[in-house]
Amino acid sequence: MEKLSVDAICNKIRAEETFHAVSDDYAFTLKIDNYVHYVCAAVHDGHEFRKSLWEKCLHSEYDRWYEEDPETKTMIQSHPIVIAGRDSRFEYDLNRFPEEAVFETAWGKQLWREPLSVEEKNISLQKHKNFYKVVNTLISKLEEKFGVCIVYDMHSYNWQRWEREVPTWNLGTTNVDNSRFGDLIEDWRKDLERVELPYGIKKTAKINDTFYGNGYFLRYITNTFSNTLVLATEIAKVYCDEYQQIIYPEVVEAVESQLKILIPEHAKHFYNRFKA
Repeated sequence: MEKLSVDAICNKIRAEETFHAVSDDYAFTLKIDNYVHYVCAAVHDGHEFRKSLWEKCLHSEYDRWYEEDPETKTMIQSHPIVIAGRDSRFEYDLNRFPEEAVFETAWGKQLWREPLSVEEKNISLQKHKNFYKVVNTLISKLEEKFGVCIVYDMHSYNWQRWEREVPTWNLGTTNVDNSRFGDLIEDWRKDLERVELPYGIKKTAKINDTFYGNGYFLRYITNTFSNTLVLATEIAKVYCDEYQQIIYPEVVEAVESQLKILIPEHAKHFYNRFKA
């Protein structure tokens, strides 16, 4: 993996070079093994938290981990194009609009002992801006090359704090073109319902049951590009103990091994349906 500037990453994409890179501020990674018509993303996978913020933050390391999406990059790591955040959403949230990306409160609790300086905020917001510069270049290249593109936007959520039964998988679709892509969305829901997990973990997948696809990543791509579908795909954190901070690697591996098959199949169906 190379450490590259954002401009160098964008230039490699425009030249259709294959590469594995970490941004020179270590904020995100991008690997491109082959130029295909689909992208896998894990914008909340990151847990890094820059040292200058440690003493200023009221939330513990566990508090941050609990609200992040650990292992979502691992679940999609085998695919040809994978982009993933490395920084914690508590520093800045890649799935929020820039003006909301640096939290003042987080999940009902004040985040900082005292308000962050403009300088501290600007460091974080520049990382947010850099990430979306690369996203723009990447989707532009793929739409130019293939005419259409599909993005599997992987997230996880804390199912145990819900007071009702919730699905193992949730798709958020309120901000995509359901009249155009509805059949493909339903196909993806059915695919997820086929995923076999250890220990009798239930096989349920619903649309807009727990989350609705309101994230900035989905909305930015959807509003910027006319032929790209983003599928905000949430897995309940059945792959870990939310309260003990223990990952179950055998469950993560089961998800990864099945998505390795399901995602390319679904992406191929999408391309055959919507290519020009």
